[in-house]
Amino acid sequence: MNTSLTRSIGFWLLLVVSLATTAVGGWLISGQIGTMTTTLLDGTATGVEVYVGQSLVVVGAGVLAAGIVGILLTLGLVAARSLVPAPAPAPAVVEAIDWTAEPEEKATPVETASTTVEGSVGATHDAEPAAAADAEPADAEPSDTEAESEETTPAVTR
Repeated sequence: MNTSLTRSIGFWLLLVVSLATTAVGGWLISGQIGTMTTTLLDGTATGVEVYVGQSLVVVGAGVLAAGIVGILLTLGLVAARSLVPAPAPAPAVVEAIDWTAEPEEKATPVETASTTVEGSVGATHDAEPAAAADAEPADAEPSDTEAESEETTPAVTR
């Protein structure tokens, strides 16, 4: 069986329900035929056991047939899935290694951590002054991008 088919909930549901239906249909048929046979041979059969028993055997046969069809569908799915080829895995892209290049120097974890800690400590205590220093004063001239956007945006008059 293919792994995608065996991981499918629908496949397993079809198989389990088909097996259960087959078992219930077989149980209905065998129970009713056994009861009818025993009572008819003993001479103690009543109309209910004979006539209702025949109807229950017909219902059991329908349930049994539905279960068998489900099992055959499950086997058909397995056979059809085995005929479909599995998709080929995508090729992995591997970069060429330049053996002549100099290795890059990496920052040690201690340097990175100390820089980060110092920057974050200063930022937490001086959050307002840092924010005020980053903000533009109200009388400052607009930057190039702001000037361009003002020129391209038409003025709205009321």
